Amino acid sequence: MVSPFGLTLAHYMKEDALRNVRHRAALRRADNEKSMQIKLTLEYDGTNYSGWQLQSGQDSIQGQLEAALEKILATPLRIHGSGRTDAGVHARAQVATFTLPRSFDPLELGRALNATLPPDIVILKAELVEDNFDPRRHAIARVYEYRILNQQAPSVFENRYSWLVRDPLDLDRMNEAASLFVGKHDFAAFRSLGSIVKTTVRHIASSEWHSEGTLLLYRVEANSFLRHMVRTMVATMAEIGRGKLPPRFIEELLERGERSMAPAAAPSRGLFLIEIRY
Repeated sequence: MVSPFGLTLAHYMKEDALRNVRHRAALRRADNEKSMQIKLTLEYDGTNYSGWQLQSGQDSIQGQLEAALEKILATPLRIHGSGRTDAGVHARAQVATFTLPRSFDPLELGRALNATLPPDIVILKAELVEDNFDPRRHAIARVYEYRILNQQAPSVFENRYSWLVRDPLDLDRMNEAASLFVGKHDFAAFRSLGSIVKTTVRHIASSEWHSEGTLLLYRVEANSFLRHMVRTMVATMAEIGRGKLPPRFIEELLERGERSMAPAAAPSRGLFLIEIRY
C-alpha cells in the first residue's frame, strides 16, 4: 500500500519502531541518571576509631564510609547516621543513609563497600528507601547493650568488648537499680557535661541485667540517649552492685540531676549499639 505522499506502510512501521527504540533508550538514560536514597545497615568494631562522626585529623566510621564510597563512585558523598557513637563504642546494627547521584544496584554496592572498607567495618545490608527517609528523625527506639566481665583475670577474647570488674557484683541489686530507670525521667545527672541538647528528659522502655557465666549483660531501650548516658548508668549500677551505694540512689540522681553526684562513665569498649527501630 502506498500513501498519497508516495511512502509505503512498511516505511511508516519502520519509523515508528525506531521512535520506540529511541524512547526506551531515553528512558533508560533518565533512569540511570536518577538519584537514589540508599539505607545501609552496618556493624563495626569501634576500638580503632574516634567514633561515628567526622573529626578533623581523626579516623571515624563516617570518614571510612565516605572515603570508600568516593573510591567506588569517583564522587564525594555525605553520609548521615542514625546517631553518633563515641570513640571506642561498637555497633551491631548502625543505620545510615546517603543519596546516590545515579542508579546503582544496592546489592552490588554493598558488596563493593565490603571489598573496600577495612575488616572492622561491615555492611550487613544496602537497600533503596524513600527520598524522605531520615535515619535519625524517623527512629522510634534505640537499643544498647553493655558488657561487664566480672572475674579476677582478664580475658584475651573479651578484652576489647567488655569492662573488667574484679570486685564481686550483686546482680539482684543491679537489677533493682535498673528497674528505677524505666519510664520518663530527667537524665541530666547521667549526661556528659558540655553537651548541648534541647532537653535531658528521655523515656526508657526497658532496662535489665542478665548473666552468662561471669559475663554480665545490660540491655536498655529508649527513644534516644544523651551522650555518655548509658555508660554513666552502668557505672552507677556497678557501684550499687559492689555494695557502695543503695539501689534507691538512682531515684535521688534522677530527681536532683547533678552530674557530680554520679561516678565517671564506664569504659566505652563495653558498649554496643544493638538496634535502631523504625
